Amino acid sequence: MKAFVLRSYGSPDVLDLTDVDTPVPGDDEVLVRVRATSVNPYDWHMMRGEPYVARLMGGLGLRAPKLSVLGTDVAGQVEAVGRNVTGFRPGDEVFALLKEGGFAEYVCVAEDELAPKPKNLSYGQAAAVPMAAVTALLGLRDDGRIRPGQRVLVNGASGGVGTFAVQLARAFGAEVTGVCRTGNVELVRSIGAHEVVDYVKEDFAREGRRYDLLLDVAGSRPVSACRRALLPKGTHVLVGGPGGRWLRPVDHIFSALATSPFVSQRTVRTDTTRCAENRRNLMALTELIEAGKVTPVIDRQYPFEETRAAVAYQEEGHAQGKVVITL
Repeated sequence: MKAFVLRSYGSPDVLDLTDVDTPVPGDDEVLVRVRATSVNPYDWHMMRGEPYVARLMGGLGLRAPKLSVLGTDVAGQVEAVGRNVTGFRPGDEVFALLKEGGFAEYVCVAEDELAPKPKNLSYGQAAAVPMAAVTALLGLRDDGRIRPGQRVLVNGASGGVGTFAVQLARAFGAEVTGVCRTGNVELVRSIGAHEVVDYVKEDFAREGRRYDLLLDVAGSRPVSACRRALLPKGTHVLVGGPGGRWLRPVDHIFSALATSPFVSQRTVRTDTTRCAENRRNLMALTELIEAGKVTPVIDRQYPFEETRAAVAYQEEGHAQGKVVITL
């Protein structure tokens, strides 16, 4: 099979399209023919090996990548199943959130990590869901403890996680304000934001409005500014921030967590990579998607052979929603 293999850190040019052995499913695994995948910041952080502090902390390989085939999002068809698998059979349409392996024609997935693809989505749309939508779901529902009637601010509302977060917050009954740049204001309004703050013209921390929950995807404002935008008992959920070679966004996250015991507001970090309930979360998202409450926003689609270009575009940081790769 064909796969983009990562052997060393660097630019998208280090992704080597080559022939590798097709994986064989274990007893509790399913072999999936990948029909679509998508690109997340997680992928290019792994590709670049940045921030460097993550190498010292063990999140990345110190000298060489821990992962050989990137790609956490997969949508496709079941090709074969292990002898203990009872929930799937060849031909089933599925999707999954993985640790690695999506940038390939086939991937093996544990049965308990695989979910039926939403019936009303194409493979490309389904592949846009896993990492970004699960992150938004965990940030709002689990870490943010969102409740109907709350005022929720999504900082970074036009990207992959942000577009799902706006829709999910509204589905949970919150009043949603999205923060984005000028060119994305209409998009964020169209997906359900009650209000939109154009950060080029306004500073959400200085407009005088206070929120119950701030989902901080962009990480673009100092921690002190984010706290000014929260009610005294509000919650600041940290998702990410601008990348950097040495520390960012780790420094932003650590500074927020380190000072949180000294303020009345709650601060928590969402870490999707440590979640062990991916199938359950995907099923919860499927229910909302099939009910028409959540729809993936896709900026661009690339053919598999142009995976390097897809990663490069997503790394620029200006995509509206998701960048999808189809096979």
